[in-house]
Amino acid sequence: MAGITRFDKRLIQIPHEIWSKIAQIEELKGRWIQGTNLSPQFLNRLKRSVLIISTGASTRIEGAKLSDEAVEDLMRGIAIEKFSDRDKEEVRGYFELLQNVFNSWEDVGFNEGSIKHLHKELLKYVEEDALHRGNYKSGDNKVQMVDGQGRSIGVIFDTTPAYLTPKEMNELVDWTKMVLSSKKYHPLLVIGNFIVELLNIHPFKDGNGRLSRILTNLLLLKAGYLYIPYVSHEKLVEDNKPDYYMALRTSQKTFKTKAESISAWLDFFLSVLLSQSQMAINLITEENIEILLSPKQLAVWQYLQEVNEASPNDIAKNAQIARITVNQVLNKLLHLKKIERIGEGSSIRYRKVR
Repeated sequence: MAGITRFDKRLIQIPHEIWSKIAQIEELKGRWIQGTNLSPQFLNRLKRSVLIISTGASTRIEGAKLSDEAVEDLMRGIAIEKFSDRDKEEVRGYFELLQNVFNSWEDVGFNEGSIKHLHKELLKYVEEDALHRGNYKSGDNKVQMVDGQGRSIGVIFDTTPAYLTPKEMNELVDWTKMVLSSKKYHPLLVIGNFIVELLNIHPFKDGNGRLSRILTNLLLLKAGYLYIPYVSHEKLVEDNKPDYYMALRTSQKTFKTKAESISAWLDFFLSVLLSQSQMAINLITEENIEILLSPKQLAVWQYLQEVNEASPNDIAKNAQIARITVNQVLNKLLHLKKIERIGEGSSIRYRKVR
């Protein structure tokens, strides 16, 4: 794809406040990579919780009515009679697909074929969508805002005509793959552009919003934001749904004009990701550290909070932990930046970071 495309033009001049948010996200990403040493058991519990929360939020954004508790009951196989079959079918499809993305994102490709496959998996339990799942739309559609009861309260914008959808999807996916591979632009700008354009094209008859959030998780994981499965992106979007719709509309109404701009959308998208990043870091802060430690690790940590400083032998004696285990725990707490080392050799001591 030679030359400057309209996608390139959107990303050539980015406001300072957008770059500021990207810088903050990158700093937090680095802190997660350096600071996280969470137990597999804790991460698995957290991921399960996020799957429930994200599934409920993403389907409610589109008008489904199931609460997080109802989603969890459904995934446990508990019969739920008061909700529509479609709601339950959509929830099951989203939950299973997001779980696969979280567990196997490295094996999931990014191309038109994989996007169609993801759409097919998303709707695989929705019987009334059987004829069109995994296929681009054959008729035109519109993006509508829905209220808390799932009722349409207005058309936000018209989407790409059905006859142009294959061409525009091909251009979008090829450009996105190319610039992500070449690192021509920051990946968050590229992912943000992909999502807002995908929603503008609205390539499928149904499921576009939910698919966009599945693809957001996938692309962020592929770009190295590995805390994505542990804080719900979807819940943050749901909590700011009016701003979500407004950001989409503000940017998309400029498309195919002389002054295309996705700044409004990028501002919203990056604000959500910044909140998500901050929440991820909170998982390894002092307020939450006790849920991250084993009983022996916790005993060492609690002792160090009671004293100004202590040697490894002091810690072993007072926490009643084997000396070799104390060394392992101290290394973990140093890695989490919860303690600091003082002195050298036989006089080495440790204290809580002040």
